Amino acid sequence: MSYRGELQGITAATRGLFGKAPHGITDAEAAILTVLLPGPNAEPAMVAQRAWALLQTHGGAATPEDIRASVQRAFTTPVGTGLRASLAPHMAHRLLPTIDGPLALHSTLDGRLQTFAADALRRHLLAILTQRVYDGAVLVVENHTGEVLAYVAGSGELSSARYVDGIQARRQTGSLLKPFLYGMALDRKMLTPASLLEDEPLNMPVVGGLYRPRNYDEEFRGLVSMRTALAGSLNIPAVRALGLVGAEDFVQQLRGLGLNGAIESGDYYGPSLALGSVDASLWELVHAYRTLANSGLWTPLRLTPGEPATQSGRRVYSEATAFLLSHILSDRDSRSITFGLESPLVTRFWSAVKTGTSKEMRDNWCIGYTRHYTVGVWVGNLSGEPMRNVSGVMGAAPIWGDIVAWLHRTTPSLPTAPPAGVVERQVSFPGDVESERREWFLRGTEPPWPAKHLAGGFPKIRLPVSGEVIAIDPDIPAAHQRVVFVGDGANAARRWVLDGRDLGSATGPLPWEPVPGQHTLELVDDERQVLDTVSFEVRPILMTGDWPPSRTR
Repeated sequence: MSYRGELQGITAATRGLFGKAPHGITDAEAAILTVLLPGPNAEPAMVAQRAWALLQTHGGAATPEDIRASVQRAFTTPVGTGLRASLAPHMAHRLLPTIDGPLALHSTLDGRLQTFAADALRRHLLAILTQRVYDGAVLVVENHTGEVLAYVAGSGELSSARYVDGIQARRQTGSLLKPFLYGMALDRKMLTPASLLEDEPLNMPVVGGLYRPRNYDEEFRGLVSMRTALAGSLNIPAVRALGLVGAEDFVQQLRGLGLNGAIESGDYYGPSLALGSVDASLWELVHAYRTLANSGLWTPLRLTPGEPATQSGRRVYSEATAFLLSHILSDRDSRSITFGLESPLVTRFWSAVKTGTSKEMRDNWCIGYTRHYTVGVWVGNLSGEPMRNVSGVMGAAPIWGDIVAWLHRTTPSLPTAPPAGVVERQVSFPGDVESERREWFLRGTEPPWPAKHLAGGFPKIRLPVSGEVIAIDPDIPAAHQRVVFVGDGANAARRWVLDGRDLGSATGPLPWEPVPGQHTLELVDDERQVLDTVSFEVRPILMTGDWPPSRTR
């Protein structure tokens, strides 16, 4: 079938003349295509007359004005310049309901940004394709209005599941939840950015055994400030911070941020909640980070420009807390403990950013914001297949960096001015923990002296673990069975106290012959002040088939 010019076939005709696929044409356009078959070179007035006559004979939902407008479009648009690519198919599916008639709908998308983001995603995925990475998604929103400017929900022909909306699919979040966790601790004045947290091996009793979190690089750094722990994305300090705020309260906070995948109780998630055991979508996470960009105020996102620019929102964090979190997430020096001074997270303008990698490298995230935009990138496989050795800096971060650089190629991004609720102080740390620096505090939590010195670390009992159950083995002679008490910060002035009885100096590990029952072990100083305490249980000799302990050593 030949139409005007070199257009051959119905698909070429609809795309070349009307800029749409065949299934999207109207009755008026269908009539025009029909009458062009016997007379492809007819004048526009004759085509309109024939099309109207055809519709009068066979029926159709079109008026003479519809036909004239469609003819005008078909004869004035250069042939061959019709739509060749679907820039935002997933968003179109989200916005366009199932209807019988034509529909014109405007969205908030920026066509140039949408094209650039899709190209950046595809280009970077091709660079790491050999590492089993096939899918990705990008979401860009404007901070003030909440308008969605780019909605790239898949990687096109590279994708393992191209019809799945990667922006709405929920995945494990990895370290992306840490800013919201520390935000709770800051808001409640449990921590300050200068508070010291332990980054040491941690054993926590959970149902079924012991939970032993590790850092991404498998290293431990001893005492670190909260600023360093968050900027460097250290795992163990985050688990300790969760113990301060409580898992159930944190789940409620995540729901307040719009993470609707947090459907279970805090006890269900346990300490792994601090490291991203809640599933969330890129849509929800970008929305949450935009809350920090907007000084702690959550407001809805917008897909169509007709929606009101200002809608009712809710305050999730104080303006002062949001400022502290943004200041930390933009801190290149504190981030360098994990990412180095030069990485794809570094921009030539002000930005705050966080990466995340889920268990077994199934998901890779980078979400950050500037003064004007919040940009989120997810990289992984919609099939659930793990990637091969792809970290946040290698996978999602380069894409994020390209997009924010394009957004700010002519527009500056300056840091937010400190709000009234924060104060700045000079702080110093014990030994070589961290360098002396200027630090921001919520008003009322700042140290009363110019330089804060701590006498030393925090003595801890390492073994046994609080809540641990120890079973006496019937196959080993009792004289050969010992439980070893281990603590750090060995000091002749510190002593072991078990169930109120002094066992001697805590200068090193102490072997103890286990006695069935519930026990409380304390580490005390020379003034009998308790430095740390744990409770554990020793079960008596077991016979085969008796009580099967869930936690033994």
